[in-house]
Amino acid sequence: MAKNKTKNTTWDLSLLYKNDNDPQIKLDIARYKKNSYRFIDKWKDRTDYLTNTEVLKEALDDYNTWLTNGGVLGDIGYYFSLKQALDENDPKLKAEMNKLNDLGTKIENDSQFFTLRLAKVKKTKQSKFLQAKILAPYQRWLKRVFDDAKYLLSEPEEKIMNLKSAPAHSQWVNMLSSLLAKETRLVYNRSGKLENLPLSEITSLTANRQKKIRDKAVIAFNDILNRQVDVAEAEINAILLNKKINDELRGLPRPDTSRHLSDDIDTKVVDTLLKEVTKAYTLSQKYYALKAKLFKQDKLLYHERNVPYGVLTKEYSFSDSVKLVGEVLRNLDPDFDRYFQKFITNRQIDVYPKQGKSGGAFCAHNLKTSPTYILLNHTNELMDVLTLAHEVGHGLNNELMKETQSELYFGTPMVTAEVASTFVEDFVLQRLLVEADDKLKLSLMMFKLNDEVSTIIRQVAAYRFEQELHQTFRQKGYVAKEEIGQIFTHHMSAYMGEAVIQSPGSANWWVHWSHFRSFFYVYSYASGLLISKSLQAKVKADPKFISQVKEFLRTGEAKTPAVIFKDLGIDIADPKFFRRGLKEIEVLLQETENLAKKLKKI
Repeated sequence: MAKNKTKNTTWDLSLLYKNDNDPQIKLDIARYKKNSYRFIDKWKDRTDYLTNTEVLKEALDDYNTWLTNGGVLGDIGYYFSLKQALDENDPKLKAEMNKLNDLGTKIENDSQFFTLRLAKVKKTKQSKFLQAKILAPYQRWLKRVFDDAKYLLSEPEEKIMNLKSAPAHSQWVNMLSSLLAKETRLVYNRSGKLENLPLSEITSLTANRQKKIRDKAVIAFNDILNRQVDVAEAEINAILLNKKINDELRGLPRPDTSRHLSDDIDTKVVDTLLKEVTKAYTLSQKYYALKAKLFKQDKLLYHERNVPYGVLTKEYSFSDSVKLVGEVLRNLDPDFDRYFQKFITNRQIDVYPKQGKSGGAFCAHNLKTSPTYILLNHTNELMDVLTLAHEVGHGLNNELMKETQSELYFGTPMVTAEVASTFVEDFVLQRLLVEADDKLKLSLMMFKLNDEVSTIIRQVAAYRFEQELHQTFRQKGYVAKEEIGQIFTHHMSAYMGEAVIQSPGSANWWVHWSHFRSFFYVYSYASGLLISKSLQAKVKADPKFISQVKEFLRTGEAKTPAVIFKDLGIDIADPKFFRRGLKEIEVLLQETENLAKKLKKI
């Protein structure tokens, strides 16, 4: 377990509710239901808003007011989902979430007539609405509703789709996540002492610098995945089937089309990204070959690909991490640090791993009026500093959106969601490079390469895995765990190259990769870092450009991603844009290799 714990490193959820039995919860449930049905009952039997511009303005104002006042369930579901992330195995929380999901689904079903009927209005009427000046605040939202119309079903059918989403997808995913969270094994902790640790902490130990620690951890990690792989096989096939049924009913041409629609991104842009990064697999292959040489090994084992090289032995306590990240944020913009310090002071960050707690890290938000919460599993590694920076970047994005956007546009398309996070993360890593001597610089440059290869190239390989997995399922009707492992190994091997051995047990690592359950999400990491690289370059050339970055972060969903980036002088549809970002990795790789030769490390 991490040492040097500071005070106030657990979430203060009283910013939402005092506790699970807070009387305000019941009062709020009644209030949100009343607000919801006030809107529903007013408009459900009317059709005049589908033809009359002035009436549509009134309806949209009511709709926006409803959302602003909490929408379906306000902060209640948010509160209990956060509680569940801290203890995934609490049956009372699971029961509460099921009840809330049932209520939420009913309200959503009763209210979805509004957008469904709007989506089906005639093209001529759509054009009139989009050109109406009094509807200007809602133009972007209306355009998305009209664009989605092609793949929408009838109102009764959409209700069925909503009702089956929990048992056909989320409950399967939650089951596997819960089973993994229960697992513990006796492994060497960071001090080299045997300790019974949860999976969330074992995961980070698989890349520990000490061979004894990481080898013991990977045996335990593989044992856990092997124990749960049969369940994972059933789970992944169930949600793949549900996805296939949904896509066929909607007439979606590709398994990833729904992701692109929800992210408001042109499929051609994603395909261009995939094509350019796949062509750059040689960069990651050369990187791993260099790493093997630096470790004086012919080849790296699968779990060794992320082992830090060199003198990165310094531990970063959470307070150290806060100090470093805060310094970088202050230098970028005072508002960035102001929001960050608020996260710390208000206990909006839950820091350390524990049994039952959700693994990994995330940044959560709900309504404009809701506090942002960040979950970490901090274990004093350098990567934990960057994870903090990454999730704080998401948090800054949330807070800046709150300054300008209505509830209707409070959110980020996936293609833009990872820009803020990787932007902050990269500046923190560059800050570490500034004061380093050549020996430390080589270690940090290798660390940076590892981060960029993992964020861009590995995530595209993961997307390719998803594409083949969905295609195989649709051809065969079921994919056994062995074949899933073969597909996974094929795509991991493709980007890692011959310098990394696909070790026994690594074929099951898809079991633990939660993003594969949020279908085709992973491309956003690659696009996010490549876009943020462009923004970083502009800020380095002119520090005043940070004001434009802030405007971008405030934009939310008020504009399409293409327009947002066009305003910043970026054309995300141009293959050359992605090539320029990949060229930066190539240059860094060459500089790192030259430094390694200079220091006679290879």
